[in-house]
Amino acid sequence: MARSRQMTAANREAAGRNERPLPPFPAKQIICEPIAFMSIFPYIYYMIQDFNITDDSNKISVYAGMVTSAFTLAEFSTGVLWGRLSDKIGRKPVLLFGLLGTALSVLVFGFAPSLPVALFARALGGLLNGNIGVLQTTVAELVTVKEHQPRAYTIMPMVWCIGSIVGPMIGGALARPCISYPEIFARGTIWDRYPYLLPNLFSAATVFFGVIIGLLFLDETHAEKKAQRDRGREIGDYLASCVRPGSAHSDEALPAYRSQENSPRLAPQPDTQSLNEAPLEPIAVRRSKTFTKPVIMNIISYGILAFHTMTFDQLFPVFLSTKRPEHPVHDLPFKFTDGFGLETKMIGVIIYPTTWISPPLPNPRILVLCALPGHTLPCATPRLYENAGYLPYPSNAILLANSAPSKQVLGTINGIAASTASLCRALGPTLSGLLYSWGLQTGYSGLAWWFSGLITIVGAYLSSQITEGGPQDDVMPEEDPLLDEGLFTDYDEEESV
Repeated sequence: MARSRQMTAANREAAGRNERPLPPFPAKQIICEPIAFMSIFPYIYYMIQDFNITDDSNKISVYAGMVTSAFTLAEFSTGVLWGRLSDKIGRKPVLLFGLLGTALSVLVFGFAPSLPVALFARALGGLLNGNIGVLQTTVAELVTVKEHQPRAYTIMPMVWCIGSIVGPMIGGALARPCISYPEIFARGTIWDRYPYLLPNLFSAATVFFGVIIGLLFLDETHAEKKAQRDRGREIGDYLASCVRPGSAHSDEALPAYRSQENSPRLAPQPDTQSLNEAPLEPIAVRRSKTFTKPVIMNIISYGILAFHTMTFDQLFPVFLSTKRPEHPVHDLPFKFTDGFGLETKMIGVIIYPTTWISPPLPNPRILVLCALPGHTLPCATPRLYENAGYLPYPSNAILLANSAPSKQVLGTINGIAASTASLCRALGPTLSGLLYSWGLQTGYSGLAWWFSGLITIVGAYLSSQITEGGPQDDVMPEEDPLLDEGLFTDYDEEESV
């Protein structure tokens, strides 16, 4: 009771301040992953080609889809596990371990001499990384004011887009260095034996840098774990104080971060039974209360969105890499086969400006296409996709966080949502690769793109059926078996202030 009064007094002091800046955001940890994940796309077509698996170039897209899907399929199998583990041990350890898993996987991928090793490396990264769901939970715990949610959640796709820009540029520029930069990287060296090692070394170094930054400067956000001593954070504060005297404790002035008890959703909660120790009947009730209709609809919408975006991310560079057939079929508007046959450096350059400019102008052939009215829209498509494709992510994350019936199950819900998205990200490249290969054989190059558009229409309809759900602080103890009366005693006291 005394502890409750102390927290109420702290809440009054925090509420009396006029300005409440947004809390620190783990942007450095987020940007590392898209760099590592997206860097393979400019050269994956040529990597599969160098494995000498097939002489049929039409089938390369299928194997490229398998390599892309291996990561997300493995991530799907462990997403819920990492979400629940973060509820038990905290968010920071899970995030840092996920980054280490990513670094290990990209190193193995760079040394991959065959398709099975490449598949293993990608799957290893997915098994050891559950950061997508945990990051969403971290943001939900950082942001204590509902009005701040749009601004905070838009940082995630923005940082991911920046990583998605840098990743393909690095992958395209550093892949096959003995061919791209023969005056620097000689034949017969390790760079010739492993032509795709250099971009993965860069990605691994970037991820390791993110681990160090996270270890020193990332705060724990779990309501029950953030009060524990963090030696890495203490070292980070000491280093910060050496660089900028007085900065070690400057974040104490951020009530929206340090004084998170002023939010009813983040009020200190008594220990609850773990899911493994709880009897079977409460678990059934708990699940029925956790997976409400708004939660389920948001998870399905998130999966469809992930399916569509990953399909484009994998299919677009494969399309640019596909060599133009000797006898192309043109029976417009539906039956046609085409390709560009571009090199890895050029693909990386093309993928980079699609986020900023439209149409992309790195190749004279694209200028010729832009002069044709029938090809004007396809040239503008990357611009439309990059601008609109990532806009729904923050909205979906906000809706999912607000529809969760309890903060204590938010990690599990985000873990399941991340697993669903990972499964869809695995299915997207595989199905699109099969359809693209089949389309090239039958003369319908647009088959995979049309299928992706159909999925988007389904997602648009489902999104119109989504409701936000009730606020988390409206869930009373009898409605949620995970919470007890102590939490709402503190909440009522705070509301009466």
